[in-house]
Amino acid sequence: MAINQGPVLEFEKPILELEKQIEELRVFSRDKNIPMEEQIHVLEQKARSLQTEIYKNLTPLQRIQIVRHPKRPTFLDYVGIIFTNFIELHGDRNFKDDPAMVGGIAYLDDIPVTVIGQQKGRDTKENIYRNFGLPHPEGYRKALRLMHQADKFGRPIICLVDVVGAYPGIEAEERGQGEAIARNIQEMAGLSVPVVVLITGEGGSGGALAIGIGNRVLMMENAWYSVISPEGCASILYRDASKAGEAVQALKISAPNLLEMDIVDEIISEPLGGAHKNPQETANNMKTGIIKHLTPLLKLTPEELLADRYQRFRQYGKFIEN
Repeated sequence: MAINQGPVLEFEKPILELEKQIEELRVFSRDKNIPMEEQIHVLEQKARSLQTEIYKNLTPLQRIQIVRHPKRPTFLDYVGIIFTNFIELHGDRNFKDDPAMVGGIAYLDDIPVTVIGQQKGRDTKENIYRNFGLPHPEGYRKALRLMHQADKFGRPIICLVDVVGAYPGIEAEERGQGEAIARNIQEMAGLSVPVVVLITGEGGSGGALAIGIGNRVLMMENAWYSVISPEGCASILYRDASKAGEAVQALKISAPNLLEMDIVDEIISEPLGGAHKNPQETANNMKTGIIKHLTPLLKLTPEELLADRYQRFRQYGKFIEN
């Protein structure tokens, strides 16, 4: 129950205060040899109740804080739990290998699959190496190479998306960032194997769409998925990045909003407080969701998969006639 998985978010501080009181009472009871089980039990119940109340009533902006938590599991963390015999494949066969985009072959139970996703770092050194999880064009070209390989050998493709956006630097533009993203979207639409996409954290802009064109698109409970980040939207519309909370409400980028609009097909639940509280439970929920949606897709012919994927994206958008 204790919050010890990294930094405590602002809205979690009341829970932390109660847990400190409980621990102080335990220490006092042990040191003074005074039975205080009843008082401790009352505080524990209060803490559980408070924890449930806070986490069940999170605002969209608080959910974004959770998916940006530095201890939240990354792509490779999930791969290590969900899949077996993962073999990473490197390079785009054109420029270089991009550590911000990771992919390879693995087994999902007894199903051989290709798995691809963005990889963020845990500390400053790893974040610099991974470019803070922001892929360059060669990252997307590597992802496309692996998708073509999967298509050739009939392997289903699983994409785990967690990216605030593609890298916006000059060198990325020089090497064709926009073209790489557009080509991925075009090529993914024509793949003849099942594609299941799961947005595990942040799903920002073309950086997410470039590996996000699937027959099924799933989304973690606290994730967000949008054409732009809340801060970016607030900077443009309100000329003030601190108004990200207003932007979140306007964008409707949280999982319930997107499920209601049929942008995503299912919300995958997270442990109370977020994925970093229990990565194993989170990964188990993800695996169950992936298998649930992949299994019927495996029965479809290539032509049926193409038609299914086409219809999924063609039916985007709702309107009301007066």
